Amino acid sequence: MTEPTVLLSEVRLGAVGTPPANYGPRPHRSVNRKTTVRNAKIPAPVVPLSPPPAGAARRPRPRPDNAPPLAAQGSAERNRATDRLDSDRPNRSAAVRPPVRPFVRMRGRHAAMSRRQRWERRYVRTLVLADLVAGTVAGAVTFGVRFGDDVTAYNRNYMILSALLPVLLLAVLAVSRAYERRFLFVGTDEYQRVFRGGVGLIAGAALVSYALDLDLARGYVLAALPTAICTSVVLRFALRKRLHLARARGESLRRVMLAGHELAVIGMARQLRRERYHGLEVVGACLPTGHDGEGMTGLTVCGTFDDVASAVERADADTVVVLSCPELDGTALRRLAWRLERDEVDLVVASSLVDVAGARTTIRPFDGLPMLHVEHPRLHGGSRLVKDMFDRIGAVLLLAGFGPLLLAVALCVRLTSRGPVLFRQVRVGRDGRSFRIFKFRSMYVDAEARLAELRHLNEHDGVLFKIRDDPRVTRVGRWLRRFSLDELPQLLNVLLGQMSLVGPRPPLPAEVAVYAGDVRRRLAVKPGMTGLWQVSGRSDLPWEEAVRLDLRYVENWSLSLDLVILLRTMTAVVRSSGAY
Repeated sequence: MTEPTVLLSEVRLGAVGTPPANYGPRPHRSVNRKTTVRNAKIPAPVVPLSPPPAGAARRPRPRPDNAPPLAAQGSAERNRATDRLDSDRPNRSAAVRPPVRPFVRMRGRHAAMSRRQRWERRYVRTLVLADLVAGTVAGAVTFGVRFGDDVTAYNRNYMILSALLPVLLLAVLAVSRAYERRFLFVGTDEYQRVFRGGVGLIAGAALVSYALDLDLARGYVLAALPTAICTSVVLRFALRKRLHLARARGESLRRVMLAGHELAVIGMARQLRRERYHGLEVVGACLPTGHDGEGMTGLTVCGTFDDVASAVERADADTVVVLSCPELDGTALRRLAWRLERDEVDLVVASSLVDVAGARTTIRPFDGLPMLHVEHPRLHGGSRLVKDMFDRIGAVLLLAGFGPLLLAVALCVRLTSRGPVLFRQVRVGRDGRSFRIFKFRSMYVDAEARLAELRHLNEHDGVLFKIRDDPRVTRVGRWLRRFSLDELPQLLNVLLGQMSLVGPRPPLPAEVAVYAGDVRRRLAVKPGMTGLWQVSGRSDLPWEEAVRLDLRYVENWSLSLDLVILLRTMTAVVRSSGAY
């Protein structure tokens, strides 16, 4: 060693005589007072110290973890750290303490994120319990119907299979990623994955029974597994509706910070406040430099784009929604994501593609550049044939199920007012073709003649004519409209192939005549008895919102979306919101 030994008087921080603590195979260097004092404030992990060399006196008090090596008390005594460095004996403290402190992520450190993680975990646990209940009920009911209450040598294996069905269902849904939080709460991805897992379970059971030559009754498999899947979907739908009701009360919400230009922020905030079931609560906004947000009523401006991370901390937000703007390009978004990563705050980029579902968008690399590819909507082909079969079979089943109710409603209409039972009116269908729609008559026979004198009382802001207390509606007609019973004869139009169970609202020819270019896109598919417009508020929605919902359905149609809308129709009918 050529460097001089550093004396204790030059680097002393605490009491004299404290034992050395930073053992380790690192080269000795001189330490001045300024560097030592600054480093003394840096916390270090508490690690066990290696025992002192043989013959060394035991010290009464420990030194700080980041204290410098202890120098000799005299010029003839060498620094013990230097002795250990020169010694051939392995340094035992190097095996005890790693040379570099690992980075530990503190999950849930952000207050808002911790609250969100708690209710999301509770929701996932409830989903798991619901799926177990669905599998248990399906197995028990199928076994009881198929074999009765007696357990014999023949049906003992089926009893074991019924007991294993909940576990198998849970495993298949987990593999299908039906419990991932990004697919839950809203949208149809959750139900698609449940159906996909159910189809996989049925196919797996068929393959295993064929490969192992098992004597497995096909009737049992075709009854138990679809029953379990359908029960799981119904329970998940009920849990989601309960969550949406909680969100309407202000519970289980994500606290959102918007970042973008004023008009985009105002539009997004208005839409999120109108559709509360999505669970996004706007708590503030960050605007570009030089914008003060004077025209943003009801929104708190929390700073500029450079202040997003600090604004999230102040507003107790857990999600940042970035709207399309040139200031937040790829580099700025990457840096913002790094700043939000520490507290695991979600970063959401709102695409400028209007009403295009995620299933139609894929990211494909072109020469190393990620490109967003948008698929065309499925307006023709095999999927439409499946939809037509589903509509007609569903119409037959619903007509058979609602037969007594249809007769009772027809009798009430006939006895309470003069005129025909059914009301026929020309509507515009797919590709602009006209057809006659069937409805139970809910107005007096002179309703069309009185329309001109009531035109000035229109309460709707678009081409539709709606009055909340229309004097042309009969007393029985008000009840029929409230629970949408007047639309049940449209099942005949579905059976004839003129309408669909789910689709855009069937318009009048006078309405189509004043359609703008974009609105005519609604005519690309068959009109439906119910749709996104009907289950989202019906006549209470503004015209622009009704058109947007119909166009969203046209662009993003799927069979699972139809099933979700049919389920939501039942709750919309009971709620009778916007029905007049």
